[in-house]
Amino acid sequence: MRVFVLCSLLLFAALQAAHADDWPQWLGPERDSVWREKGIVDRFPTNGLEVKWRVPVELGYSGPAVVDDRVFVFDYAKTSGTSTNNPGGRDKLEGKERVLCLSAATGKQLWKHQYDCSYNISYPSGPRCTPTVDSGRVYTLGAEGNLYCLNTESGDVIWSKELKKEYKTETPIWGFAAHPLVVGDLLYCVVGGQGSVAVAFDKKTGREVWRALSNNEPGYCPPTLIEHAGTKQLLIWHPKSLNALNPLTGDVHWSVDLAPSYGMSVTAPRKTGNYLFASGIGNIGALIELGDTASSAEVKWRGNSKSAFYSCNSTPIIDGELIYGNDCQTGMLIGARIEDGKRVWETREPTSGGNRRASHGTAYLVKHEDRYFIASETGDLILAELSPQGYKETSRFHMLDPTNECFGRAVVWSHPAFARRCVFARNDKELVCINLAASK
Repeated sequence: MRVFVLCSLLLFAALQAAHADDWPQWLGPERDSVWREKGIVDRFPTNGLEVKWRVPVELGYSGPAVVDDRVFVFDYAKTSGTSTNNPGGRDKLEGKERVLCLSAATGKQLWKHQYDCSYNISYPSGPRCTPTVDSGRVYTLGAEGNLYCLNTESGDVIWSKELKKEYKTETPIWGFAAHPLVVGDLLYCVVGGQGSVAVAFDKKTGREVWRALSNNEPGYCPPTLIEHAGTKQLLIWHPKSLNALNPLTGDVHWSVDLAPSYGMSVTAPRKTGNYLFASGIGNIGALIELGDTASSAEVKWRGNSKSAFYSCNSTPIIDGELIYGNDCQTGMLIGARIEDGKRVWETREPTSGGNRRASHGTAYLVKHEDRYFIASETGDLILAELSPQGYKETSRFHMLDPTNECFGRAVVWSHPAFARRCVFARNDKELVCINLAASK
């Protein structure tokens, strides 16, 4: 009987591990900022969360990706140069961009791929794009436009491209930052250059399938796939307009003028029902109503200085009748109504944590069931309820010390991964794995 019970427990543990969720790309499996794994804590223990492991890493804004028992993290090992974090000027660094593959269970390094890479960008502390993992391949896009497809088991190069050279374009001042997207057989990237703001590649070979759109700057907004009016639409937001393309051909379905300040189209548009919300720095935000056909879209409302909010560093999330997100000018987390953009509440507690205005105050929101896990720029993991009634914090745990800098304050600006009943988070010195499994 004891042997039977022991075998049953081992089988149960194996099944639990087999059904552990992955986080294969930026914002999770569906790119919707939702964590669907079961058996997760609803309140942090009074003595804190269990830190399973910490391992050293180098510079990077790129978040980790987790698939099966592997964590993929992208960083920059600097050998020379000084980072000044001047928003209007570029810094020159020398070093290597590195893709590290680690054991999710132990943090042990399984393989490493690296290449020499000179930086000449503003805020140069490492790559921006989270690795995208699909079908035994991991895709990485470096801050200077080096695109790689690697074998997830070995780290061997399957194919690679130097986007600046191939498409005769320049590195944007804040680097290549639009997380690549895989859908079906295609890999979508924001590139730049004449007629090639958006490019679709064959994910297996790297062969170009189509290119589309021209603008003097490509922007930083990741490609986003939506489905509406019976068709799939690829959203590409460059610094002049938000565009919906046929994902198979690159043909334009519709285009809406939406021009944020400083060329900073950054956060992904969010869809709910027949509406899209997109916002950027400079009080540029709009709710776009999608029509009955794939080619129909019009602005329902545009925000102003006292309505909506204007995100930059983290993508908002829509929940019910409210949009939740960070306002880059005030540094507040804000809840605003979808219907008209009216602000319902605002707080700095989960962003900068202070009482004073903090430009670009940042928090990364991930919904889990009826609550939110929030990764603050202060290095804290917060468990909170967000509702029309306001922000209600229930738990907080300090994961990492802020190692980067913005406008004189220390920050962590990297989106964590939620997988295997854990959170995987990094700063510029270490990657940490923290247990979030509910107690049995």
